[in-house]
Amino acid sequence: MEFTRRETMATGGAAVLTAMMPVPSFAMVDDLVDEFTGGADMAEGGVNLVAPEIAENGNTVPIEVSADGAVAIMVLATGNPLPPVATFNFGPLAGESRAKTRIRLAGTQDIVAVAKMADGSFARTQKTVKVTIGGCGG
Repeated sequence: MEFTRRETMATGGAAVLTAMMPVPSFAMVDDLVDEFTGGADMAEGGVNLVAPEIAENGNTVPIEVSADGAVAIMVLATGNPLPPVATFNFGPLAGESRAKTRIRLAGTQDIVAVAKMADGSFARTQKTVKVTIGGCGG
């Protein structure tokens, strides 16, 4: 079987593009959570994560996170090329441990919220958001 120059260039170009595509790194998300928690055990629940079930545009997806008694809440988007979205720190003068923001999502994926409580314990929750138009170059 012989390839023409055009077929060789097309095959090589497709291989390069495939190799350069970002792949969701769930191991990276687990490493970030372990770094935030110091490897401590986490309770499921205890963190409220409000996000739309379906987002028509991944460029601006509104979310709200809260946890009673939290001193910090980390938010991760598991399918983004760079999963860390934000870490909110709450001081002793904070009225509530609550934050609202808009985030960018590359496509349908899970949003993970991990809260560090004042007593040193950790809680985690996650929610899947279906995105019809990607926001990170998609």
